Amino acid sequence: MMHFHFANSRISCRRIWLVAALAGSLSSQAKAESFDGPNFRKGMWHFVRTIDVLMPSKFRHRVLAQEMTRCVDPTHAMKGTFSPLAVGNCVSARPERSENRYTFANRCDYLGPVSTVITVHSDESYTEINDLSLGELPKQELVVAHRVGDCEEEGGDAGRQPLLSH
Repeated sequence: MMHFHFANSRISCRRIWLVAALAGSLSSQAKAESFDGPNFRKGMWHFVRTIDVLMPSKFRHRVLAQEMTRCVDPTHAMKGTFSPLAVGNCVSARPERSENRYTFANRCDYLGPVSTVITVHSDESYTEINDLSLGELPKQELVVAHRVGDCEEEGGDAGRQPLLSH
């Protein structure tokens, strides 16, 4: 049996490998358990995305309206939304869950710091509202997503993510 000497103590190679394997296992479990968000069914999903500028006196001006249908796994996209990574000086708050609703008081996004509410209607439907209050006029992005069926090819486009969800 091979031995290493560290600070006048003898540690067997077997113990080092055991500790390394245990640490790797715990790290893998932590990564797997770190996503505590909603799970959705893979398949063909239809997304409708709108962005409105909120004018004084509660008037809304629509600046963008898009629709898209793609073969995706929305759970994968949600993992990015729920990740606690900082963007620049922005640090995302952890979401608060109340039944089927996930609320982020502050979430770092490509839009900048936003407050986000994701409402899960089922494993085949959700809405996401992002409120951005940087600048003179606040903006609101709304994504309405629902599964419309199975993908035509199982191996084809299924790994790609929607452009509308982030």
